[in-house]
Amino acid sequence: MTGKPVPIDLVPYTDLLEGSREFLRVWASEGGPVTCFINPVPIGADPAAFGIALVDCVRHGAITYARATGISEAEALDRIWLGLDAERANPTDVATPIPGAKEELN
Repeated sequence: MTGKPVPIDLVPYTDLLEGSREFLRVWASEGGPVTCFINPVPIGADPAAFGIALVDCVRHGAITYARATGISEAEALDRIWLGLDAERANPTDVATPIPGAKEELN
């Protein structure tokens, strides 16, 4: 690992993303914490909308893992839910505000 964030190339998906606004960026450190930058403005004031968006992400993740690893989408989805349930039951990290992050996002 280079130590620098490596962006996912979204240029091929410009048409798909037209009119969309980013609301989440996530980085994972090997053996370390996950860092999230969240802008709730694009999905609305109700935190339930964030939950709905995350479930959509889980479903897309299952498709991606199935294609990348050769397991079925159902198996990938089951494994993702297993990990989510395990983390909810016994968190491995404490969510903390990022120092210097803006209080209000536009």
